[in-house]
Amino acid sequence: MRQKTDPLHAASKLLDFDDDRIARLIADRGWRELDEFDRIGAIYDFVRNEIAFGYNQADDIPASQVLSDGYGQCNTKGTLFMALLRGVGIRCRLHGFAIHKGLQRGVVPELVYPLTPKEILHSWVEIEFEHAWINLEGFILDDAFLNVLQASFPGTNSLCGYGVGTDCLSAPPVMWEGQDTYIQRTGIVQDFGVFETPDTFYETHGQSFGWLRGILYRHLIRHWMNARVRAFRSGRMKAHNGATHAHKEAANAT
Repeated sequence: MRQKTDPLHAASKLLDFDDDRIARLIADRGWRELDEFDRIGAIYDFVRNEIAFGYNQADDIPASQVLSDGYGQCNTKGTLFMALLRGVGIRCRLHGFAIHKGLQRGVVPELVYPLTPKEILHSWVEIEFEHAWINLEGFILDDAFLNVLQASFPGTNSLCGYGVGTDCLSAPPVMWEGQDTYIQRTGIVQDFGVFETPDTFYETHGQSFGWLRGILYRHLIRHWMNARVRAFRSGRMKAHNGATHAHKEAANAT
């Protein structure tokens, strides 16, 4: 393992892998005893499927809170993923972006969709593996949620909506195989570059909701969104062609 003075291995306020809950999880799962490929894969699968897709109160929450919540989206799951990776000696960094809001259409209720910012803060995690940097974004959606979307849009490859931005919905590259993974890549409209920690990214590029919309999001809208995600995942709510409109909307924006 790298020395802890390496900034791509170090803890931070958000990457709090010394927190008892995270340290206990790493020990209980025996991740440190695995070889590097399997160590990455086990943590990747944990974040992808045991931390369900959902919306936390903010992007800039520590990894330990994401773990306690048991759910997250691109940014918060990424923070937990980075903390777990650094906790077992894997060098990693954050790559920040903005995605078009159309990618969230279907999850965001249509009643409040016009109030959402045009661009939404996004990120993926880059890891150093076998002397190369690998882009990992495919951990965002859990299999149960992704499977419902695939069943809802049979024969569809290009989809922008319901938390997906891909040109290969039927078989997106989301499994850890030592290569890049993606699930929201086609929704990207801005590239902010790489950051050593999520702390620095959010200090530089915080999501701009505005005071009132921020309160509404934290206390009302995100709960509504999470209820919709749970309903889609369980099959109680069906996806509709709003995602098709979102795809055209995002394409026009780029």
